[in-house]
Amino acid sequence: MTTPSPTLSVAALVAAAAFSVSSMLGQESSQKAAEFHATKELSLNYLLQLPEGYDAPENASKKWPLLVFLHGAGERGNDLELLKKHGPPKLIEAGKKFPAIVISPQCPTDGWWPEEPVMELIDHAEKEFRVDSDRIYLTGLSMGGYGTWAFGSRHPDRFAALVPVCGGGVPYLMRNLPTMPIWVFHGGKDTAVPIFESERLVETLKKHGNGGVKFTVYPEAGHDSWTQAYDTPELWDWLFAQSRSKPSESVKKP
Repeated sequence: MTTPSPTLSVAALVAAAAFSVSSMLGQESSQKAAEFHATKELSLNYLLQLPEGYDAPENASKKWPLLVFLHGAGERGNDLELLKKHGPPKLIEAGKKFPAIVISPQCPTDGWWPEEPVMELIDHAEKEFRVDSDRIYLTGLSMGGYGTWAFGSRHPDRFAALVPVCGGGVPYLMRNLPTMPIWVFHGGKDTAVPIFESERLVETLKKHGNGGVKFTVYPEAGHDSWTQAYDTPELWDWLFAQSRSKPSESVKKP
């Protein structure tokens, strides 16, 4: 894990991070590297993409959705280029234009998502950028899928929708998500994270009243169900239509 110099104060570190991020606001569309310090001991490097038109004069007061992507175990470390292998960062590098602020943090080597300051990073993003707090979305694959379930079920008031891909979580916490729009993806032949991990959470969600949870299984897919999932146009149409201020009509009691 990156540890800031002990000679710097926490306030100085946060101010430095804020300056480096603020200096990017003139950049358009492409992903940029940034660093966030939650404390002297906890920090996260991340990729940032601002949407097209973010800096346009006519959009000076416009607020934008925030998409947060959590990568898998294979992309941990201190090389942000690794994040571009999969998920939204990969799509952005290929030219996709998300109509949202996209933040993709990198988990330190040997780290685990629930242990990292992801919620603090989201707080930081809301202060630094023009984020629509009613449209914050969380998605992740494999280890990031576990992180999506963990943060989403522990902080359900912060998110408009969740998209966990080949992950797992704590069934008991599904009681916190009775109205959360969720689209779950998994491969039928996944041996790294068995499909049972998603199945039991979907079943528990339904028992707690979430009748609109979506569950897509790719019968022939192994652990890499994320390529098909993130290549699904309907996913992004559905996701960006979700808002805390206007709950999805599909999420209702059965």
